[in-house]
Amino acid sequence: MHQRDLKNHLLKNQFFFIFSIKALKHLGLECSFDEADSIIKHAIDSADSELRNISLDLHAHPETGMKEYHAHDILTNYLDQKGFKVTRHAYQMPTAFIAEFSQGEGRRVGFCSEYDALPSIGHGCGHNLIAICGLAGAIGLKALLEQGKVQGKVVLFGTPAEEVFIGKIDMVHQRAFQDNVDACLMIHPSPYDSQYVHMIASQDIVVEFFGKPSHASGSPWNGINALDAIVQAYNNISMLRQQLLPTDRVHGIITTGGSAPNIIPDYTSGWFYVRTHKYREIHRVKAKVEKCFDAAAKATGCQVKYKWTERGVCRDVVQNTVMADTYAYYMEQTGVKFPDRSEQEAAPSGSTDMGNVSYVVPSIHPRFAIPTDASTHSKGFADSAKTEQAHKHAMVAAKAMTMTAAKVLLSDSFYQAVELDFENNVSDVE
Repeated sequence: MHQRDLKNHLLKNQFFFIFSIKALKHLGLECSFDEADSIIKHAIDSADSELRNISLDLHAHPETGMKEYHAHDILTNYLDQKGFKVTRHAYQMPTAFIAEFSQGEGRRVGFCSEYDALPSIGHGCGHNLIAICGLAGAIGLKALLEQGKVQGKVVLFGTPAEEVFIGKIDMVHQRAFQDNVDACLMIHPSPYDSQYVHMIASQDIVVEFFGKPSHASGSPWNGINALDAIVQAYNNISMLRQQLLPTDRVHGIITTGGSAPNIIPDYTSGWFYVRTHKYREIHRVKAKVEKCFDAAAKATGCQVKYKWTERGVCRDVVQNTVMADTYAYYMEQTGVKFPDRSEQEAAPSGSTDMGNVSYVVPSIHPRFAIPTDASTHSKGFADSAKTEQAHKHAMVAAKAMTMTAAKVLLSDSFYQAVELDFENNVSDVE
């Protein structure tokens, strides 16, 4: 067994020996995990109809990244009514927010709500469900704190524009997570359940080609065809894929292809994503993609400019083993079955800015299944995300996530195990 795998195996078994859902004492307060579980479930169940209505409202009013004004307002107004300290338009973003509730001194736990939608498709990634799962987590921990069962703080981060990797990356740059929470959790709807889904690293690039216009029939030889350049660049990338690793991804679109068929295009542009298994590997593929663009420009006589996103790399997610296993434990109590870890981590996946959070504080980003045959980022998944069954599955997963977060507040030993796993796994991939 690999040394890292052995370390995680021993840590996991030690963890379940110590934290076998028994009573504990923390800061002079007594609260069993079972009692905490009961309080959390009651609080979330009491808000169920409200959360359902919010989810449907978000679904009926889809907004793309950094334009989630309606979502921002209904979420912050609701949190305000629930007694949270709410900061609207947080971190210099018009649709970001934070909501906080604290009781005494103790550890601080964060949840993330996402609420941006996809162009044309709407909530094809189920962010209406992610939003209310974050609300449920905050409500559940607030109830635990209010009843004096533990001391500490719960923070809900409203993170806009996940689909274009903006919200959480900007927040990390401004130390939103590093300075405010000791752990952060969120969950994501999917066609399947997975506590270990591996979200890969990503960075996007905009490329522009500049040519010379001319009449496409009368004097095409006087032109320099920028459309040929962008098409050649696209084809170069298509051929490059044969030499990429199975875990690498490069995909994109032509955003500008010319203005009229009888004019040799003098300007074209494209938008591409580059993804790798780990963020430290992405420079390898980026260099190859740049050569594809340079070669297309040289072959066609065009000038080329390209620019990688200034926010940097959207990192892969480092799942905290201790918290992920705890989440899975509570999900399994409801009848959910998880595949082997190797099978989960090998499954194809996308990217998320939660990866950047996972490199600065212990984090998890599991997936919970909703009833659907459709893949994410599809109209079929968007339709499934508004069903009553999807809501029920989301609330089951939210309770499991919230109990995992509660253990961070309740148990010194549990949090020490979380910290140890974070230190070991993040140092392994840095």
